[in-house]
Amino acid sequence: MPKKLPRSFYERDDVVQISRELIGKVLCTNFDGVVTSGIITETEAYNGRTDRACHAYPEVRTKRTETMYGAPGHAYVYLCYGIHHLFNIVTNQEGLADAILVRSLQPVEGIDKMLERRNKEKAAPVITNGPGKLSQALGITTDYDKTDLGGDTIWIEDRGLEQDSQAIEASTRIGVDYAGEHAKLPWRFTLKNSDWISK
Repeated sequence: MPKKLPRSFYERDDVVQISRELIGKVLCTNFDGVVTSGIITETEAYNGRTDRACHAYPEVRTKRTETMYGAPGHAYVYLCYGIHHLFNIVTNQEGLADAILVRSLQPVEGIDKMLERRNKEKAAPVITNGPGKLSQALGITTDYDKTDLGGDTIWIEDRGLEQDSQAIEASTRIGVDYAGEHAKLPWRFTLKNSDWISK
């Protein structure tokens, strides 16, 4: 029986552990009665206090990062390169700016709608194998920044698709070379052998 992740899941202080545990969970959206969902296959963890790759490091507060300082269990959606809407999840506790970027997923429900949103004709990894792609497929835009994931618009479910430690691979994050030594942190998690991850 699917169950929505409780607030307590997001309130924990280890953003890296939460990021790992999100692999296999199901990200869902419901916009105007149209439900789309997908199994999370790739995530990246960011820490606002110690991680140079994080937008909020070192505890920087701007109009964009303010959402990261909000309550855990809310969406942080920002625009990348002026075109890609990237979906993140705020964790830990208010005022600390930890977040997890969801990078890829495997479509489950509403695939026809995802294809329409992505202007594609057949279900293939290119629909959702990147953070901008999955947001477009699920209909997530910056309009949904600060959305409470405990509601019925955007949420994450546990459907019992638990992944054992052998099925999850840790590696360095993508596109954060500017972070120096911190770019080498193994804070990207992927479902091993999945076709539905970014390249």
